[in-house]
Amino acid sequence: MTSSAIEAAISALANTMRLYVESNMRFGQLFEVDREEAIDNLDRAFEAKLEAFHTLYDVSRALFGYFDHGDTAMIVAIRNAIHHRDHPLFRSLQSRLFLDGNSHLVGASFLLASYPTLHGAPIRMHHYVKLEDIRARLDPDFASPHLEAMMKIEKAERRFALIEQELALEKVREQGSVQRFPDDQVYLDLMPVFTSAVCRVFKAMKLAGIAFKGFDAETYVVPFTTEIEVDLAHPIFATSRVEGRS
Repeated sequence: MTSSAIEAAISALANTMRLYVESNMRFGQLFEVDREEAIDNLDRAFEAKLEAFHTLYDVSRALFGYFDHGDTAMIVAIRNAIHHRDHPLFRSLQSRLFLDGNSHLVGASFLLASYPTLHGAPIRMHHYVKLEDIRARLDPDFASPHLEAMMKIEKAERRFALIEQELALEKVREQGSVQRFPDDQVYLDLMPVFTSAVCRVFKAMKLAGIAFKGFDAETYVVPFTTEIEVDLAHPIFATSRVEGRS
């Protein structure tokens, strides 16, 4: 694969990252007017980032082992799952709460797991999905009807073991159990996982001599190769309670 194809994929990924930030900035104001449009816009913007990341994976996998790391492996796997849509998994928490009707959830609490950065500044954008959705799609031991069908069991087991270890998913499950949250009320934030994956790949591309061309790519290359580092080994937790709608 030519370096120009990789450069174009990096530029496209950086562009979707900027567009997601802009969609996030508009979210609050639009949410007050049209909740469905606000949530759908943000979710589609996140999925666009996953698609662009997968395009970069397609053209650069000869340079970097995406399935040798838990963050990059999970982002590719979740993109594939959302792309094929042969299951009801990976709907965002906001979509569940505000678009599905939440009268039955009033009073319910959710455990929200995320990851800190090593440099101290938090990642302020979030995209929460059910932890059990990750297991249902990626963990053969979960015995789910929604398990990815195109991968051999042995390979799927190795991939999930890597993801589970490097993203400390057992710690998240243990926290949910200790605090007695039902499985479908334990959520994992994909945003820091995505951020970590992009940092890892951008560093590898820069080391390989790939140029970062275009305004967005030039803007993101420095923070994502020298400043940001996500601590995936130590998840952090918060709780959120569903209040009645006025």
